[in-house]
Amino acid sequence: MVDRRRRSVRTALIGEALRVALAGRERTDPGAGLDIVDLGGGTGGFAVPLAVEGHRVTVVDPSPDALASLERRASDEGVSELVRGVQGDAAELPGLAGESSADAVLCHGVLEVVDDPVQALQAMASVLREGGVLSLLVAQRNAVVLARALAGHLAEARIALQDPDGRWGATDPMPRRFDEAGITGQLADAGFMVHTVHGVRTFADLVPSAFVDSEPGAAESLADLERAASQHPAFRALATQLHILATR
Repeated sequence: MVDRRRRSVRTALIGEALRVALAGRERTDPGAGLDIVDLGGGTGGFAVPLAVEGHRVTVVDPSPDALASLERRASDEGVSELVRGVQGDAAELPGLAGESSADAVLCHGVLEVVDDPVQALQAMASVLREGGVLSLLVAQRNAVVLARALAGHLAEARIALQDPDGRWGATDPMPRRFDEAGITGQLADAGFMVHTVHGVRTFADLVPSAFVDSEPGAAESLADLERAASQHPAFRALATQLHILATR
């Protein structure tokens, strides 16, 4: 089980980068907030904190149970009026959220599982207003190649290295993974301009949980290390995930 501190390390960099990008998108009225769509936002791990900051967030997710948890979470934080849950998926996004309706779209851990990633990116582009921000988080191929090799599954590591979808075999639970060149190329084809690429979970999945849990200051030190390595090309190439900020 992933403990709360480890989850915090994994998401801290994403939250920091996202808030900087949103600050650059602020409207002339400082109190107005932004219109944000969170595709696959589930229980509101990002949506509710953004609503607490004054933004209006529409979460589009196929799971009714996740949306019920989102509603409870928003109520507990007193932001129910700023959070709207809608059942649906990427293919339905323009009809559910409205074209040119959002200042920002979040798509974290979704592009790996949709039926058509190209169509999903086009749908997100259609929902964004001109200059709108896309926060995209995807699983990276290189990390699973390294992980399978270190676990002694060398044949699977080679398969993942060569497979077009970055899968290590028929029983791999992940439908697809990406590399940096591939995903940035797909974004460009969908009309996005990529601004930053960060590596996420470069070390967080490798450092033993017992150390992070028991050693004073270990979680903070791990977060600092992740932050320092996140934009370093050599380490970014080994990160479990890539966080990309782009504009339409």
